[in-house]
Amino acid sequence: MGRMAASTELGAYLGARRAQILPADVNLPSTGYRRVPGLRREEVALLAGVSADYYIRLEQGRERTPSAQVLDALAAALRLGEDGRRHLYRLAGVGPRAVPAAVPDRVEPSLLALMDAWPHNPAIVYNRAYDVLASNAIADALFHGWTHSRNLMHVVFTDPAARTFYRDWHEVARNSVAGFRLGHSAAPDDPRVRRVLSGLLDSSPEFAELWARHDARGKALEHKRFAHRDVGPLTLTMQTFDIRSAPGQELVVYHAEPASAHSDALALLGSLTAGPLARRPAV
Repeated sequence: MGRMAASTELGAYLGARRAQILPADVNLPSTGYRRVPGLRREEVALLAGVSADYYIRLEQGRERTPSAQVLDALAAALRLGEDGRRHLYRLAGVGPRAVPAAVPDRVEPSLLALMDAWPHNPAIVYNRAYDVLASNAIADALFHGWTHSRNLMHVVFTDPAARTFYRDWHEVARNSVAGFRLGHSAAPDDPRVRRVLSGLLDSSPEFAELWARHDARGKALEHKRFAHRDVGPLTLTMQTFDIRSAPGQELVVYHAEPASAHSDALALLGSLTAGPLARRPAV
């Protein structure tokens, strides 16, 4: 049953990615009637150098043993980034796949102390379910004390204030779902991840629509634009780090461009904060 479910997920992922690539994107002519604007199955097969029948069987879940060579060709044809390629391999069950250990809720004391030593840099630690396991004082102030939730997916999709707080909400939403899917593929049986997923599918049509796209990519260096109720507009650079001592946990650190209005606003936010590092486990 597990293998069958994996093959169904693989087919859904291939179909979703295929639908998001236009023929012009890969130098193919757009001819004839198309039910969807993306590539036809035969076109993906042509680009990947496999037979159309084989690709159709793969997408329909009737072919379950693609080789690494075929997966690499499909990743190139569908223009998958490295995260998407890794996700494709996981779904195909190719290569050694260790059973992921549960992500600990405990954050190392040394990391907590390091975060506490950054009074001007919001910093958070979260797990695969996007539960914030720890945050320093200025991060608490940035996210308004986590009054809605200490789960970042809930903050983005179920907090009514999120569309104002995140000035680029649609981009934030897309990236959040893509990162959440990557964590889900690493540990699809994690009960907390499954609980967050089920709740969002039931409560947020926007999340459900984005989840159906099958985007999968990790966080990278990027800029986040906030509209904070206390200090006004903030544009911060975000750096993300895997925590090697606790696989499945990630550290995010924000900073502002030096000598900028955003740096001044962040300094003002820091001056408004007081109190110890929040070390409550996520629930």
